[in-house]
Amino acid sequence: MSESDPLLLVTNDDGIRSPGLRAAAEAVLPLGEVLVVAPCRQWSGASRSFPIFAKRSIERHSLQVAGAELEAFCVDAAPAQVVLHAMLKLTPRRPALVVVGINFGENLGADATISGTVGAALQGAASGIPALAVSLQTPKETHTQISDAIDFSVAAHFTRRLARMVLQATLPYDVDVLKIDIPDSATAQTEWRLTRVSRQTYFRPHRPERTAEHAPAGLDYDAGWDLEELERDSDIYALAVDRVVSVSPLSIDLTSRVELAEVARSLDAPELY
Repeated sequence: MSESDPLLLVTNDDGIRSPGLRAAAEAVLPLGEVLVVAPCRQWSGASRSFPIFAKRSIERHSLQVAGAELEAFCVDAAPAQVVLHAMLKLTPRRPALVVVGINFGENLGADATISGTVGAALQGAASGIPALAVSLQTPKETHTQISDAIDFSVAAHFTRRLARMVLQATLPYDVDVLKIDIPDSATAQTEWRLTRVSRQTYFRPHRPERTAEHAPAGLDYDAGWDLEELERDSDIYALAVDRVVSVSPLSIDLTSRVELAEVARSLDAPELY
């Protein structure tokens, strides 16, 4: 590879040993120079957090990709921290694209902000680099316990396809991340659709059972949504109802899409605008 080839930074939130990470690296290997930098352990649900307790140490890691040894690194830190450390320390030049995934489990609707996959992609976007956040629908038990039984080939197909498209295009202003969610029934021929992020949550939490207020208790969950209220142009509707691949453009601008004068009027403060 030469410096004229695009550099692709590949990372995830499931950890350096995830089969989904290997699948993502192999998917984009033909598109340029690939640098893999991932968390040393599982960080699902980390969002874009920067925990102060993370050690942030860096270790070399040998990764088997497409039958060859690919030099990689793991950082003992949350996914967004990993991206920043990769950018500041490990990249030989500015990456053309950050590819995050392939995640065990879909990241849909209002739950997307919980995702370490999405958080790492947003960190790439905050550094001015377009990013893909790729997730595959998988059984709940694999969301925090990676499994070699999951077939990532179709998800890898869409990862390569969308990565190639982004590398060859100029995304519109305010499109910083493409959030890609692939149903478990998808094939390479499955339609993909541009979607908005649903305002509904996709995973519904269960009430925790505690023996006492101070006793530890986990939060279990199951997929569930209100079909009557579900937006037909949303990521949840695309994956869960129509069973197509959802591609949602995200922005790092979290400002509400409303005229500020309208907010001022609602607050009875028209003098602001």
